[in-house]
Amino acid sequence: MTDNLIHTSDPARQMDRLLAIMAALRDPQTGCPWDIEQTFATIAPYTIEEAYEVADAIERGDMDDLRGELGDLLFQSVFHAQMADDAGHFNFSDVAKTMSDKMVARHPHVFGDESRDKSSDQQSADWETIKAAERAGRDEGRTLGGVAIGLPALLRALKLQKRAARVGFDWPDVGHVIDKIAEEAAEVIEARDTLTQTQVTEEVGDLLFVMANLARHLNVNPEDALRAANAKFQRRFESIEDALAAKGKTPADSDLEEMDALWDAAKHAEKG
Repeated sequence: MTDNLIHTSDPARQMDRLLAIMAALRDPQTGCPWDIEQTFATIAPYTIEEAYEVADAIERGDMDDLRGELGDLLFQSVFHAQMADDAGHFNFSDVAKTMSDKMVARHPHVFGDESRDKSSDQQSADWETIKAAERAGRDEGRTLGGVAIGLPALLRALKLQKRAARVGFDWPDVGHVIDKIAEEAAEVIEARDTLTQTQVTEEVGDLLFVMANLARHLNVNPEDALRAANAKFQRRFESIEDALAAKGKTPADSDLEEMDALWDAAKHAEKG
């Protein structure tokens, strides 16, 4: 393959270049053996990983990294589309057309006759109404149908609960959710002492599911909240490591009492 488009800045021509590179990688005679043997199932984990790396670059505010990560994520779409084309299902043009058609249909206030004089909340509600009509057109009669199984578990819990709430299956207020959390927590404690590991796992899952419900009632995205808690834990634990290093020690040389005191100091320092 002769790469004549390496210096062009035209988006369409660079897209053509990327598609040509992908086709060359998958060529049965001259392509890369690794790329040729891949399937949708083997590439899917990379697709998920790249999406998370995009989110990570955004959270760090690293625009140079974001440029590269968006390219990696785009390449995943190109890879899947090429495999589909190889199998005679569809090609990248079909993917782009489907997305364009969907965006036009879901934005009648931009591409149609509807007024743009709406709040973002009303536009979001209209979006969900249009999506519901699309699901009905695909004969997805189940309320929870179409919520992707491959979503992160907390995010999928949130989406399932939102769908159920639309048809009235929801706690009336936060107080009922908190009562349910106390009930599920008690069941976890009981399960720990009396049940099998499989049953303990089930009870912990029930508790996490209700915690996601609490987050939804408080208008909190549980995935975002847990991600922030993870970052906070890492930040404070690294403060413990730094404080110990100043004493010529590592966490392995310390004990829980000392590290807990350093944790409290890091917590206090963050809160100013």
